[in-house]
Amino acid sequence: MAGTTFPQLPISNLPKVLLLRPPPIYLRYETQFSLHFNFLKAYDSPLSLPEFLSATNSSAVTAMFVTNLGPPITASTVLDHLPSLRCIVSSTIGVDFIDLDECRRRKITVANASDVFAADCADSAVALLIDVLRKISAADRFVRSGNWSILGDYPLGNRLGRKKIGIVGLGSIGSQVAKRLAAFNCSILYTSRTKKPSVPYSFYSDVYELAANSDVLVLCCPLTDETRHLINKEVLSALGKEGVVINIARGSVVDEKELVRFLLEGQIAGAGMDVFENEPSVPKELLALDNVVLSPHLAACTEEAFDDLYEHVKENLQAFFSNNPLRSPIV
Repeated sequence: MAGTTFPQLPISNLPKVLLLRPPPIYLRYETQFSLHFNFLKAYDSPLSLPEFLSATNSSAVTAMFVTNLGPPITASTVLDHLPSLRCIVSSTIGVDFIDLDECRRRKITVANASDVFAADCADSAVALLIDVLRKISAADRFVRSGNWSILGDYPLGNRLGRKKIGIVGLGSIGSQVAKRLAAFNCSILYTSRTKKPSVPYSFYSDVYELAANSDVLVLCCPLTDETRHLINKEVLSALGKEGVVINIARGSVVDEKELVRFLLEGQIAGAGMDVFENEPSVPKELLALDNVVLSPHLAACTEEAFDDLYEHVKENLQAFFSNNPLRSPIV
């Protein structure tokens, strides 16, 4: 229903949407959102969530707009209090904070951000990789500190071209990463839940084998029970001393303690990390390492992506209230 808009009705007549905590995209476009929906803001109330829902007549709540910054969406925390809920729209790609099995059981449709962030995430992954290999951030610090004139030339970096890139998760983001790195004359290898017959890249069913055959691992997979700590000491050992890890997925896809140990001991060559296990906390050991590039979970975030996300979320909610198919249902 692209381009569809609702008339500016009195707020009491607008479709009701529950907000447990405001997604950043909501705060950015609150005025525009308020033209189309009546948001019930649990975060503004001094009441507990059950008390708030009771006071606002939870039986009238059929849709919810969520972010991974809020409470987990499980039966006991949220769903049991919303007997009429039929739609959850997330502002994120990953939905590991939502109990999808419980939503299926209750026939609640869940929609995510789909490929809205794919291009920007892929750009960030490539930028992190180039930075790690060519030591751009570290060299910048070297120049700014005055060490160039004192210590002389900075150590050489490494070429990106002809590297063997192992992509973990060849979905919309992973595919965009592959496309970009193929243009650098890199060899693309990947592992995914299933082999993709339409792509020309080498498939490995096992992440350990992928790591053993790669110079770089780029992590683009969702966080699930199966992928939590998928990149462990065995995988890092297989990647080897010349290997690099780029993580734009979720922090917990990597065993962060092991990654820190491997970096400190020189058992891998470097890492580019946009995500961490206990955000916003970052292991202090990483802060002093010149072979590590850190980013505050911003791989997806550009002005243009946020504009696109506003339209995407609005159209998903409008489709639900109009009894039309959602743009990006995953359940």
